[in-house]
Amino acid sequence: MRSFHILMVIAAFGIVAMLGLQLLIPAGPPPKITVEVTVPELSEIAARGKLTFDTHCQECHGANAGGSDKGPPLVHRIYHPDHHADGAFLLAVKNGVRKHHWPFGDMPPRPEVSESEAGEIVVYVRELQKANGIF
Repeated sequence: MRSFHILMVIAAFGIVAMLGLQLLIPAGPPPKITVEVTVPELSEIAARGKLTFDTHCQECHGANAGGSDKGPPLVHRIYHPDHHADGAFLLAVKNGVRKHHWPFGDMPPRPEVSESEAGEIVVYVRELQKANGIF
């Protein structure tokens, strides 16, 4: 029985040591997940959405929502309207989003983007998605 307890203590120390090593080893830079995006002729609303997107979203989500090393591409099947409805985008802009599909950090809220501007961004992203075969 005593040798069993000793084995359990050794195993516990081994697990703690392995977990500690994972914290000490740098994870490296976040992956760059990008997609090539074909930009269609945009509607007037989408064109306004593109201007707002370029100002407030492009830094992380990349040119034409194609992704970057800071944020995921929005022209991706994960953001198909059946999986992420328009309201999900509006809530993301208003409240931010916790990391859930991608290996990037949380998205902070964007209070400088008005609700109507966020709606125009959604129209822009949906037109890009449609032109690129997402739906």
